[in-house]
Amino acid sequence: MSRYRYGAYEGGPDPLAPPYDVRAALDAMGDSVLEGTRPEEALRELLRRGLPGAQGRRGLDDLLREVRRRRRELRDRGRLDGTLEQVRSLLDTAIGQERAELFPDPSDEARLREAELDALPSDASQAVRRLADYDWRSDAARATYEQIKDLLRREVLDARFQGMKQALSSQDPQAMRRVKDMMAALNDMLDKDARGEHTQADFDRFMQEYGDFFPENPENLEELVDSLARRAAAMERLLDSLTPEQRAELAGLMDQVMQDAGLAMEMTRLTDALRARRPDLAWGGQEQMTGQDPLGMGDATTALAELADLADLEAALAQDYPGARLDDIDEEAVRRALGRQAVDDLAQLRRIEAELERQGYLQRRRGGLELTPKAVRRLGETALRRVFAQLTSGRQGDHDQRDAGQAGELTGSSRPWRFGDEQPLDVVRTVSNAIRRNAMEGSGAGGGVRLNSVKLDVDDFEVQETERRTAAAVCLLVDLSYSMVLRGTWAAAKQTTLALHTLVTSKYPQDAIQIIGFSNYARVLHPTEMAGLDWDMVQGTNLHHALMIAGRHLDRHPDFEPIVLVVTDGEPTAHLRPDGRSLFDYPPSPETLVLTLAEVDKMTRRGACLNVFMLAEDRRLVSFVEEVARRNGGRVFAPDAERLGEYVVSDYLRVRRGRR
Repeated sequence: MSRYRYGAYEGGPDPLAPPYDVRAALDAMGDSVLEGTRPEEALRELLRRGLPGAQGRRGLDDLLREVRRRRRELRDRGRLDGTLEQVRSLLDTAIGQERAELFPDPSDEARLREAELDALPSDASQAVRRLADYDWRSDAARATYEQIKDLLRREVLDARFQGMKQALSSQDPQAMRRVKDMMAALNDMLDKDARGEHTQADFDRFMQEYGDFFPENPENLEELVDSLARRAAAMERLLDSLTPEQRAELAGLMDQVMQDAGLAMEMTRLTDALRARRPDLAWGGQEQMTGQDPLGMGDATTALAELADLADLEAALAQDYPGARLDDIDEEAVRRALGRQAVDDLAQLRRIEAELERQGYLQRRRGGLELTPKAVRRLGETALRRVFAQLTSGRQGDHDQRDAGQAGELTGSSRPWRFGDEQPLDVVRTVSNAIRRNAMEGSGAGGGVRLNSVKLDVDDFEVQETERRTAAAVCLLVDLSYSMVLRGTWAAAKQTTLALHTLVTSKYPQDAIQIIGFSNYARVLHPTEMAGLDWDMVQGTNLHHALMIAGRHLDRHPDFEPIVLVVTDGEPTAHLRPDGRSLFDYPPSPETLVLTLAEVDKMTRRGACLNVFMLAEDRRLVSFVEEVARRNGGRVFAPDAERLGEYVVSDYLRVRRGRR
């Protein structure tokens, strides 16, 4: 027999794994959309906040705060003139030790030496240069001066090559020789790369011989160049951040060290090559350090390089420039600055953005982000759940009841099942039919029937009869004028629109609903438009045009129960002229009112119940809607904005059940 062993799947992503769950992210994003935010802004807000709930990760704002905290810590680390201060201190010590040796000597030579020491310039770099040829009497002073040279050599090289200070601390006389050879080999490799002749094997040989000078362990030449260029640029900013006097002294000391070590030419070659390859870096500029402790050149350069990285990372995390994407954020910069956990948080945010598009909730069109019908359906369900949560009458009638069928009230009788029936199954009569049929088929020679099991046939099924529901033609007219935004009612109107549309299409699919938005003109709104719907910054509340469109919808469904719901915060201020253009006038012209009320009268003759939801207490609006109610027999509501959805949905259900 063949044997099989089963283990973890290693051929890529698990093909049987459930799809990535973005429902919590979509609901969180939907909260902003239902409040009137555009989908693109809602996604940006979600990414800034991070995932909600127990599965949550930090958002961009959390990472941004961490970056800013890290920048403050670096600035408070110390001062940039630490090396210069150390050189001055050691120089004073060496001169004092030499004077102590000369003081007991009464000779003229001793006095001449003292005069030479007195004539040393105050500039530390010039003083160190003059003392290079001085014949020290004091062995202690000579040792201190050599300590100055060693300090400068290590700090200057460490400022250009991170970790060089440790590499030169062994006092190996061959160490500087290796540094010269390394820089020559590095410049030759850069020249070879500029000619297009460099290979990865060349880099591997270089790292095998000189890898101890580069503790960051770059994997290729580009990584090495990036590290060296960032550090060289930070060194330039260090010099720019000093006072002019400090800058001149430190530059003089650096030049002297490079000349004495025979590295001046190679260092110039390297700096020029790095500038040419990375001109995008900040090769200059000042940085304010607020700490009190003096920093050596190597440590100060490291701090400034990290500050530059954090500044770039802060700009990327802010995402406040046109066309900003999460892909713009350098993952390696996040890892260096904030650690592995931050990289995981960023990866989670990127996955949310990608999965929302991959699973069909978002799509990019015309340079913008739009919600798909799939996402709109879910947002509508969310809006409807919120509306039902506000209702105080409990789970009765047409509330969010999942065990109800699509038919009307039960009559108490049943009938055979037919294909397409939505009525509830009559289980007792179905099983009884099967038992009788089995008994008839099993009677005969055996003289009996075994009923250990019952086999059901299609003809056995019966359904419970229900009252026939009358289909309804529903028109929801929503004011899109700018005043809705000024009064803070736009978000509530938008949520109400989505909730009602979801209710009708999910629980009353036989009904025909049409959403009509109106400002200076009216237009039919499709489901995919509603979630990303925005107000119109135009003048005019053209209810006349909206009622005309609603009337055409009702006329297309003459046998349906007509329901017209109007949500507005102002009286009509515009109407449609015979030439099809909109005419605005405020206060409303008599012609606007006459034409609008004429459409109301047409609704009355159609038998349509026209209910108005008034979102303002304006005197003109109250007078107008009272006249509408008098002519049509409909009702007027004045709900708070946050309860608008409850009022509209409840009224639709009431009219839907025939309770006018």
